Order: sequence, then structure tokens, then C-alpha cells
Amino acid sequence: MYKLVPSVCSYCGTGCGVLFKVLDGKLLGTLPLKTHPVNEGKLCIKGWNLHEFVNSPLRLKAPLIRINGRFAKVTWDRAIRYTAEKFREVMSQHGPDSVGFLASAKITNEDNYLIQKFARAVVGTNNVDHCARL
Repeated sequence: MYKLVPSVCSYCGTGCGVLFKVLDGKLLGTLPLKTHPVNEGKLCIKGWNLHEFVNSPLRLKAPLIRINGRFAKVTWDRAIRYTAEKFREVMSQHGPDSVGFLASAKITNEDNYLIQKFARAVVGTNNVDHCARL
């Protein structure tokens, strides 16, 4: 069964409307949503190719932790706990400015705000960067 599924592009925080072309549950392509007020039927090159990463064999689908030199799938709870432990370990040895945060244009402005707020207010570092600061 073929259908068009409306969504929002995830490549940046603009929020362009897209239509995913889906055949028998498999994502095949992306079209611009002509009635969407943000992009009015236009898409950048990233938006036109939005569907490609979903079906990529290289896409990570679960968190991985290096155990005995090899990557192993773990639960999200274990990955978050492990990451928090490593952050605490590095910061206790080298201080809060020994870590940094990289925000992304692929998330909302609100999420980017939370990242920098967490870095500054909770961790105590101003080491925050963003991929769209060109």
C-alpha cells in the first residue's frame, strides 16, 4: 500500500513541512508539503534527501559502549548511567571546563537553549558550541 505521510523535516530547526513517500511500510522518498506555512512547498537539498538516513545500514539503532575493546549494544539506562559516570570522573579530575557541549541545528531552539543552560548552570562550563555558528 502506498501512502504519503506528513511530517516535519529534522535537518534543522526551521520546521519545514514534508511528505514521506511510504510503500508497504518502507520509506522511499521525501516531497515538500506545499500547504505548509514555513516552507510553502520548497525544500533545501538536505530536506529532499531526508529519507536516506532512515534506511541506511550504517544508522545506529541502539546505544553502544566499548567493552573489552569491542562495541556492545546496551540499554538506554546503562548508556546514560555510563555517560554520567564518565562525565563525573573527568570533571572531578580536571574541573568543569574539561568538558564541552556541542548543540545541533537538527534540534529545536528550545532544546538548544536547554543544552547551553545545562552546561552553564548545572555543569559550570561555558564550553558550548553549535554547528550553525558559521
